[in-house]
Amino acid sequence: MSVAFVKEESAEAASETLLPDRPISPHPNLVTQAGLQALEHQLRLAREAYDASGSIEDVNERRRQASGPLRDLRYLTERVRTAQVMPDPASADIVAFASTVTFHRDDGRVQTYRIVGEDEADPKAGSISYVSPVARLLMGKAVGDVVTVSGQEIEIVAIA
Repeated sequence: MSVAFVKEESAEAASETLLPDRPISPHPNLVTQAGLQALEHQLRLAREAYDASGSIEDVNERRRQASGPLRDLRYLTERVRTAQVMPDPASADIVAFASTVTFHRDDGRVQTYRIVGEDEADPKAGSISYVSPVARLLMGKAVGDVVTVSGQEIEIVAIA
């Protein structure tokens, strides 16, 4: 029978709709409570998108529409499963996970970031991952401490 009369696409074409898995970080999956809630919300959205793709009649289009949500489901399921909710810092004396730290750079810029989990980090919104180079240098430091990042000194001016 000719492929022209078969509704399903070939195995080669079907494999083109399978997206590679999103990489899972080798670091512990530390999250804030808000970060876990955001992951759970994203997981619900991915599940809804995947379920919605199931109602598409054309098998080829259904595969295309399901590929992204299916990949996200695999990633988010694993991230929610391995999430370790970290408590808020006990004090503002030293920089810790979930601290908000303000520092002054050599070039005059003053920046404030909250140190959070990898999936919730968004530098433009004021949060950085605890595994980022800046966060790793700041952790355990106190107000007045100076660290060098990429050849530039930064001084911690506030911790909240």
